[in-house]
Amino acid sequence: MMSSPLVRKAVAFGASTAVLAGMVAALAASPAQAGPKVGQAGPAAAQAGPKKPQPKVSVSTPKAAQRDYAGACPIKVNVSAKISVKATGKTTLAYRWLHGDGSKSKVKTVRIKGHGTKSVTVKQTATFKDDVKKGWEAVQVLSPRKVTSKKGYFSVTCAKVIELEEATKVSVRAWASPSSYVGSCTPGTKIDFTGLIRVSDPSWVRYRWILNGKVVDYGKTKVWRSKKVGFGISPRSSEHGYAVLQVLGPDRAYSNKAHYKVLCKSEAPATRVAVTDLVTATNHDGCKVGAHAVVRSTGPGRVEYVWSLNGQRVLRGDTVFSHGGKRTVTLPEKVLTGAATKGGKITLTVFGPRNSDSITQSYAACEAPKPTVSVSAVSMTGQRNEMCADKRGPGVDFKATLTSTGPTTVKYYWVVNGKRDHNTLERQVNGSLDVQWGVGGTHGASVTSGSIELVVISPNATSSGASQFTATCPPASTPTPAATPSA
Repeated sequence: MMSSPLVRKAVAFGASTAVLAGMVAALAASPAQAGPKVGQAGPAAAQAGPKKPQPKVSVSTPKAAQRDYAGACPIKVNVSAKISVKATGKTTLAYRWLHGDGSKSKVKTVRIKGHGTKSVTVKQTATFKDDVKKGWEAVQVLSPRKVTSKKGYFSVTCAKVIELEEATKVSVRAWASPSSYVGSCTPGTKIDFTGLIRVSDPSWVRYRWILNGKVVDYGKTKVWRSKKVGFGISPRSSEHGYAVLQVLGPDRAYSNKAHYKVLCKSEAPATRVAVTDLVTATNHDGCKVGAHAVVRSTGPGRVEYVWSLNGQRVLRGDTVFSHGGKRTVTLPEKVLTGAATKGGKITLTVFGPRNSDSITQSYAACEAPKPTVSVSAVSMTGQRNEMCADKRGPGVDFKATLTSTGPTTVKYYWVVNGKRDHNTLERQVNGSLDVQWGVGGTHGASVTSGSIELVVISPNATSSGASQFTATCPPASTPTPAATPSA
């Protein structure tokens, strides 16, 4: 069989046997069947119509399962990406991985069936024995359309470990924060040392801190995978040195030297702190109290503060000023109990590099919720037919019920046919109370009708809503019928 560049290219891409067979059959076909060569147009191409568009293909940026690894080596780095193809039937997806060292993986193929956008997750695993500062992986799709993804980056840091008893492995690292300080040296100036302990198996770890050759702190902690431990110093004069974290058990291990440097410089003028604008707020719903105030500093430094409620400390905190200025500090709402519910005092005390200051403000006692009133719909309770003898419509009597959540004075008025019918009325209500009202008949009419409403204006605004009513004078020869409200 004759070879051709198309067949050789298919073999290089790792195409399946079925795909290769189809390509060979196409080459063996007659010119009319095979069509014109690539880049040429002929009668057959004109009859076949326009070239079928290639499916759309997209590739996500590869992502490492652990982007920045630090620990024992060799280590396997797992990388994955997602390829999306807008398929229109049977589609062969061919792709390969591009590596950060310039090499490429073998071509792999996936058969996709169906219509619409189909997604395939592809994976790659690489093993590293040494550090990789900036490694990357990319995916290159070769078929049905050539597309190359963005580079997915990762790093590998191989750490030396010390084998401990029972095959437990541990690594230790330490650092100072800040490692270099220039400024005023006060009790508020602090150098913090932090150590990171990593173990291969959960273990109880005994450790100690060594500062400039002297043991300054001991500890014991349970480490499941990794854990931070630390301590701090407050230099009062210029100095430099280092701290080391030493693991004592289950075996011995030392961290690196965490170096630090302090240069004390006096400030002119000295930083001063003050506290102003203390505001308290009593929340009667649940009987809680909160507060906020403004802390001011004339220069850089750390300011500590303490909130006290009726002489008892309830919250501590601190804030750091880089230059000076003001900060608002807040006391979150605290639930009041016992005598504190009747009112009291809140105090904020601040401590700066050179001085302290405090401010006190009273807070209001908790109050019981004020009573509220609701009102029922107005109902018609009676009909006065004696007005019918004066050639008027019958008089009509009404009732509504006021209900309060506690003892209170209720102010209200009645509205008849959309107009206020009198001045404001007052009643003392503690629970439920019926209030009544009546209207007279209309002259020259045998029917009295309209709407009536009870409106409450205090202690809260509410209304019964308008109710329609109709009352008719009875015929002279028949007994007086009972009045009924209209629907």
